[in-house]
Amino acid sequence: MFKFLSGLFSRDIGIDLGSANIVVYVKGCGIIIDEPSVLAVRKIGNKGKKEVIAFGHPAKRMIGKTPQGIETVRPLQHGVIADFDMTEQMVGHYMVSANQGRRLLAHPRVAICVPACVTEVEKRAVVDATLGAGAREAFVVEEPLAAALGTGLPINEPRGNMVVDIGGGTSEVAVLSLGGVVISNSLRTAGDDLDSAIVAMLRQNYTLSIGDSTAEEVKFTIGSVIPLEEELEMEVKGRDLMDGLPKVVKVTSIEVREAIEPIIVRIEDMLRYALEQTPPELVKDVVDQGLVLTGGSSQLRGLSNRFSEAMNVPVHMAEQPLYSVAMGLGKLLETVDRGDKIAVTVDHSTI
Repeated sequence: MFKFLSGLFSRDIGIDLGSANIVVYVKGCGIIIDEPSVLAVRKIGNKGKKEVIAFGHPAKRMIGKTPQGIETVRPLQHGVIADFDMTEQMVGHYMVSANQGRRLLAHPRVAICVPACVTEVEKRAVVDATLGAGAREAFVVEEPLAAALGTGLPINEPRGNMVVDIGGGTSEVAVLSLGGVVISNSLRTAGDDLDSAIVAMLRQNYTLSIGDSTAEEVKFTIGSVIPLEEELEMEVKGRDLMDGLPKVVKVTSIEVREAIEPIIVRIEDMLRYALEQTPPELVKDVVDQGLVLTGGSSQLRGLSNRFSEAMNVPVHMAEQPLYSVAMGLGKLLETVDRGDKIAVTVDHSTI
């Protein structure tokens, strides 16, 4: 009862709970939070208890630099919950932040997204974590649906709309028509795997050990999936695996492209398979209007051109690829209030 009454003073929010970032949309305000999905925790006593000391950007800056007794945690891996308690604390923290710090009255209605590939158990874990964090009501939406809404695709019309969402933990594709999913496919391979491939390449080619944060910097600074008119290069600093001393090497965009090629090919195969399963009339619509590319990792150089050549369809980049899912959740909250019939809600729970 208290949650219901206090919820009357809370604003509905949409949470894009990603492996790399958490983006929060507040109804009537837009996107107000964009933070890395990272926490820094300190161990308390000998019973394994942990205290969160930092969230988001401050916690991410601590990765690989923490003293004994403090560790950084990424509670979501490949789009699903890997650490339930930490996920609950993270969601609760940002729900309070979205409600202007009013902890006692932070019991909003929450729309939260999950990858299309998750199981019912994994989906239930997201709902439980959201309710445990203080939401009075939670409904779960598949990411491709939210992304399609956020990019402005006319998914309620009787025509095929194809959206590809490449995030940190998962890559997903969906063909939508008449407000629902016709075909969807998902791969637990995305931006994090690109970082791991760069780490492995530097280890093998240069006996250089670097962290994931440095690999991510390399990926966005010189990474590409097609040959460039002028190839790029950058200095990468790390530890020499041979003698343990600091080492600096020059890495080119050609080397990075070769390292991430197998992962890009896997994503291409996923898109190809989705098109093969799509009804011919909807494929015709996709060929006419193209597919929309969204998600943080979709910003890799040349990705839209490569997919266009590989799939033989036009590829358009979303205006705000990082925020498409969160904006779609915001639109969903409005349709729920209006009573519109749109087949985007996958699960719905209240307490």
